[in-house]
Amino acid sequence: MEVDRHRFEDMVGEALDTLPAEFTRLMRNVVVQVEDAPPDGPGDGLFGLYEGVPLTERMSDYSAVLPDRITIFRLATLAACDSEAEVVAEVRTTVVHEVGHHFGIDDDRLHELGY
Repeated sequence: MEVDRHRFEDMVGEALDTLPAEFTRLMRNVVVQVEDAPPDGPGDGLFGLYEGVPLTERMSDYSAVLPDRITIFRLATLAACDSEAEVVAEVRTTVVHEVGHHFGIDDDRLHELGY
């Protein structure tokens, strides 16, 4: 499957737009970006990564820190999909999964929820 970077970034933006407004209003100090692959290797099977301090772990002294980062990996996502519709669905699942981490939800619970 091949989707150019611009279209893939649009898919990520569209996935973010489907999140309920009450969640996006609560997202603080977080950047969402697209990379082809993780910097330390191909990242086979790694569709996304959350790096930061979840909202549930932030204390009153949380300030002047770099933004949390959600990265969606294009090449791994494309390798797992056979159609653009599958890419759209996987991107949405991955975005919701990584945003869940921002809100402090762990992998086990996210998998229980289908993400």
